[in-house]
Amino acid sequence: MATGRTHRPATRSRGIPEATVARLPLYLRALTALSERSVPTVSSEELAAAAGVNSAKLRKDFSYLGSYGTRGVGYDVEYLVYQISRELGLTQDWPVVIVGIGNLGAALANYGGFASRGFRVAALIDADPAMAGKPVAGIPVQHTDELEAIIRDNGVSIGVIATPAGAAQQVCDRLVAAGVTSILNFAPTVLNVPEGVDVRKVDLSIELQILAFHEQRKAGEEAAAEGAVPAAAARKHSADQGPDGDVPAVMPA
Repeated sequence: MATGRTHRPATRSRGIPEATVARLPLYLRALTALSERSVPTVSSEELAAAAGVNSAKLRKDFSYLGSYGTRGVGYDVEYLVYQISRELGLTQDWPVVIVGIGNLGAALANYGGFASRGFRVAALIDADPAMAGKPVAGIPVQHTDELEAIIRDNGVSIGVIATPAGAAQQVCDRLVAAGVTSILNFAPTVLNVPEGVDVRKVDLSIELQILAFHEQRKAGEEAAAEGAVPAAAARKHSADQGPDGDVPAVMPA
């Protein structure tokens, strides 16, 4: 099977917008669920609802793939799974290294979704000498001194950083210098990389803060709605009174 170092996804060369690329995994997840239930075809409306987008946007996205479905029938589920998997580069083997095998790194190593989605965890790497040789998810942890050799020997082009923030940039620099061109960063810091290196950042604390913002806004809207009737009544009562709070001497006709 081909490795990630010799093949790159074709999305950029075919001019597929980044926003569409970001939605392809959502479609693939929904389609995979349909495939597992042996559903042969799906309409754009049904698939859009399952993926959480509107059907017009879905049809536009699929037009970039050259897939338009059949009127009255919909889309062939198995063919779309293959088509999107191919476009995302998931029909080949992508060896991945995870650097930083603390609680988060160990959880990532134990995640069963990598293999089923075309990713093979080639190595687990940690700076702690005490971790060397210890198996995590059946894979022995290797020391960071071996990072460059591991990347070279396994043809790795994707690295996952799960280190503390203070160590992330140094690890990133070493990964890039060794030939890694795509990085998934779980460290709570911004990485500086040269042109040609792609970084995707996953920051759980930021996502929680965004949810907290929305919760606060919803609470404020609910409080405003609950206070709307009394406030309106108070304004009406005030309008009916004179400057001293008495009923005006001249009433409207």
